[in-house]
Order: sequence, then structure tokens, then C-alpha cells
Amino acid sequence: MKKSTMTVRPVQDLSGAAAYRPTPPPAWKPRTDPAPLLPDSEPHRVLGTDAAARLDAGLMRRLYAELVRGRRYNAQATALTKQGRLAVYPSSTGQEACEVAAALVLEERDWLFPSYRDTLAAVVRGLDPVQALTLLRGDWHTGYDPREHRIAPLCTPLATQLPHAVGLAHAARLKGDDVVALAMVGDGGTSEGDFHEALNFAAVWKAPVVFLVQNNGFAISVPLAKQTAAPSLAHKAVGYGMPGRLVDGNDAAAVHEVLAEAVERARRGGGPTLVEAVTYRIEAHTNADDATRYRGDAEVEAWRAHDPVQLLERELLERGMLDEDGVREAREAAETMAARLRDRMNADPVLDPMDLFAHVYAEKTAQLREQEALLRAELDAEDER
Repeated sequence: MKKSTMTVRPVQDLSGAAAYRPTPPPAWKPRTDPAPLLPDSEPHRVLGTDAAARLDAGLMRRLYAELVRGRRYNAQATALTKQGRLAVYPSSTGQEACEVAAALVLEERDWLFPSYRDTLAAVVRGLDPVQALTLLRGDWHTGYDPREHRIAPLCTPLATQLPHAVGLAHAARLKGDDVVALAMVGDGGTSEGDFHEALNFAAVWKAPVVFLVQNNGFAISVPLAKQTAAPSLAHKAVGYGMPGRLVDGNDAAAVHEVLAEAVERARRGGGPTLVEAVTYRIEAHTNADDATRYRGDAEVEAWRAHDPVQLLERELLERGMLDEDGVREAREAAETMAARLRDRMNADPVLDPMDLFAHVYAEKTAQLREQEALLRAELDAEDER
């Protein structure tokens, strides 16, 4: 075989190759200084510290009244499941400080993006308690108009509300609207891909959104240690280029303070913040869960000693910001709310099966119209019988 006499030239010598020649890399440095983004080594606290002396008495009494009402709301909703008036209820007992603070830091024009456990936050924001429980009763898709209340639909799939919050916040920023979105999620939701996507987009776009992670220790029965090896969930923020804040989720004053700072930062164009609130779910995951299979009574009792309602009540009484009359009034108001909720939920709702096809699409698809006609024919036949 005749050997080729063609000369092989280095790629750098070929015509037009100059543009592709490698150049020495610049000195590497972080895109963002990570130090200001790192959370504190311990959760931020206010109650029981010197900072409590500077508390706003009016705000603290409002927080306290809502905590007391929230605790009673949780107890009543749980009782309704046992009476067959609710299909399921994911209680936020023990997490009321997070729920209440999240609702109170927002302006009327802002948006709340709750998960399925956050009906209390929606109620504190002004939603009718019966409307908040309608989805969990199985009566309606949502139970309220999200646009009217600036509360996104309660989200049962884990973390899918987070990209929605980012999208709304980014759109508001592009339009020049002074709107902040606050998205709530549990520690289990941080293991979902939606969590990653939402935080990445939010940081790149500097979207005015605050992510509140309620770390209650368990994703149903899976403890946090089996979900992540991160120092804390707040540390995850650094990887996305946003600040991470770690707060005692049972200290209502501290949660309100941290969230208020994050909301204000977002509003003035500073971008998103990830807040991890360390708290505990006192009740089972839902009324269908047996929590004794994965945690002991001693652990639950230890957290009962760090109860958010008792922590705030004790601090306010000691500092003269609350008296026994105030405690009694808050409890009486909570009982009145619970009685009204119980009476209204005990009334059988009047439901139209054809509502299944309402508010699914702006214009009904051919398949949806076919299903609607089929159900109508079945109902008409039932009436004739």
C-alpha cells in the first residue's frame, strides 16, 4: 500500500484557527462573596433575650391573639375529621408561629403561596376558615378566588407552588408592580426538583420572593437526616446565590422579624431570601398517619416545652405587654371562632356535580365536553328513575 505524503498540520496553524486558540485563564474568584449569604450557626431568637425589650407591644399582642386562635383552629379542624366533616386535615399545631408570622408580614398587594399544611396562614391573611377547608373537605377545587385574596391555591403536590411564586414575582418586577411573593414549604419539599428550579430562577432573576421552609423534623415519617447532609437547609441558599436565614420557628417574634426583613429586602430590589424556621409538628402528619411508628413520646414532649403559644404568652406577661384579661379575651375570641366554624362545617353543603367541569380550562376541550355530556346523561337518567 502506498503511503500518504500529505503533511498533517497542527490545528492551531489552520486558517481561521486564531479565534479558537486557548488563552490563559483569568484568576478564578467566586461570582458572589459567600460570606454575607451564610446563615448564623444558631437559629435567631428574640424571646428570652435582651432583644425582647425592644418589641412592639401592639404587634406582639396581635401575634399572640392569632397564635391562640390558630391553636384552637387546628384543634377544631382535627376534631372535624373525626366527625366525618373533613376528609383529611394536615395540622400545623406547634408550627403556629410560622403560619401567623408569614401572613402578617405581607401587605395586601402581596401574594401568599401556601402548601397543604398552611390553611392557618391563609386564615390569618383574611380567608374565611370554611373556604380554607373546602379543598380538604373534597367539595371544590380550591374553595376561594386566589386573585381576590392574593392567596394561591393550597398546594398538595410537594413544592410545585415554589416555581409559581417565582414566576408571579418575576412578572410583577417586570411590570414595575410593588409586589412580593412569600412561598411556604416543608422540609420534605426541599428534596423535590421544583425546590431547586425555583431557587435557581429566583436568584438569577433577583425575583422579589421569600422562601419559608418550615423544618418540622419529618417528611411524613422520613427524618431530616435521611433527606440531606447539609449543615442546615438555610445553607442551601448559598449555592444559589441568595442569603440563607436560620430562625427559631417557635419564636413568633423572631420569625416575624426575619421574614419582615426578607420581605423588605425583596421589595427594594435585593432579590430572594431562603428562611429556614426550625419547628416541630406536634400532631401526626395528617389524621390518617400514626406518628408513634417513627417517633417517641419523649421527643414530642420535649418540643411541647418549647410551645410557641406559651413562649410568647410568658414573655408578654413578664414584660407587662399582656395581662390576664388579654389572655382571657384571646381565648374567648378563639372559642367563638371555633364554634362558628363547627356550626358551619356541620351543615351539609349543596353541591352540583357539574361543577367538576367548571374552572378547569378557559375554554372546555372536546374531551371535557364529552365527559360533561356523559355525566349529565347519567344524572338525568338517575332523576328519571
